[in-house]
Amino acid sequence: MAGLSFQALPGFRDFTPRECSVRNYLFETWRSVARRCGYVEYESPVLEDTGLYLKKSGGELSSQLFRFEDQGGRDVTLRPEVTASLARLVAEHQRQFPKPIKWFEIGQCFRYEKPQKGRGREFHQFNVDILGEAGPAADAELISLAIETMLAFGFVKGDFVVRASDRNAWISFASTHGVSDEAMPDFLNIVDKIEREKPEALEQKLAAFGLTTAQVRAFIADPANASPAYLAIKEDLTARGLGEFIELDLSIVRGLAYYTGVVFEVFDSKKSMRAVAGGGRYDTLVATISDGSVDLPATGFAMGDYVIRNLIEETPHANILMQAWLQRNSANCDVYVVLADDSKRAEALKLVTDLRRAGVSTDHPLVPAKVARQFQSAERCGARFALVVGAEFPELKLKILSSRTEETGTAENAAAWLTERLQQPDGPLLA
Repeated sequence: MAGLSFQALPGFRDFTPRECSVRNYLFETWRSVARRCGYVEYESPVLEDTGLYLKKSGGELSSQLFRFEDQGGRDVTLRPEVTASLARLVAEHQRQFPKPIKWFEIGQCFRYEKPQKGRGREFHQFNVDILGEAGPAADAELISLAIETMLAFGFVKGDFVVRASDRNAWISFASTHGVSDEAMPDFLNIVDKIEREKPEALEQKLAAFGLTTAQVRAFIADPANASPAYLAIKEDLTARGLGEFIELDLSIVRGLAYYTGVVFEVFDSKKSMRAVAGGGRYDTLVATISDGSVDLPATGFAMGDYVIRNLIEETPHANILMQAWLQRNSANCDVYVVLADDSKRAEALKLVTDLRRAGVSTDHPLVPAKVARQFQSAERCGARFALVVGAEFPELKLKILSSRTEETGTAENAAAWLTERLQQPDGPLLA
């Protein structure tokens, strides 16, 4: 806006109350699904030693760090993702927890990349991980949570798909074609960008490994190249009634170097935007972070707030669910106390305090105002009810704002009355 000296930095966001409500909807949905699937919440610092991310992240990540030297001369970074922090945390404390460890986290991450649809320089991320279990049952359990999360947001069959692959299948393919272990990360990075790379550039890059685009695409297209781990996961999800949501896609390899096995990404079925979520198995990261002192197999995934919000808003039935939640949860208060007789201000303030202590979300005018203006304030703040304190106090009138009807009660039982009333529909109660 012209005339303002300062604005949010590119790729960073302000959260107005409305934006906070949308964020809270995402957070509460993520948290409720994780908890009912048996995961517990943790948190890690937003600032970490830069070496944690350089040790074994690879890909583009090292060039996207918000990295600086702090006042103590330490090389530090705002976390670009949470998996490395989790590996550090688990390596230090894993003896205290039975295995498998099933944890989730919701927090901010930062990457210095070009802001665009579905991508900013700061974002909130839902991270879910299982550590201490090497078998495909853990991967299936994790993918089932990703699917349940999408369903909780109101998506249905046909809206999204989990595209899964296995890095081990690619490693086997590359090894039989003479790609060395040292060159494997570079080769996998090429495969990771195969859908976005220009054909001539792709052909040139693969030629450096003695391969052609035709060979690679033939491998991707052949369902016989599905790994035993993928087949076990598919069988597991089918038993859960979720098999229709997953499909084999060997073009998925994920960009971070620490992935070691099955990887997957969640996409909208139209593929109109980047992945909604992604993750996979990273069996060696904990050992790498701990210099070999702790060795725990692990699998995990992350879902960012940008893309899932975009997809919700562009999918009518999911958006209706979110808007209904926002309508229920975005009001400033449930009850607005209208002071119709200013001589009763002391009584009204005591009533406000009693209602708040009883757990009723309550607001009131801070200064004297006309009754009509107070009702306008009640409407603007989204209150369901206006509680009128007038000359007839301790008798009270309760105005149901949506139906323009009213009920009566007394100040003595106001807390119990309003607590019960809030559980009822907004129309007048019938005797």
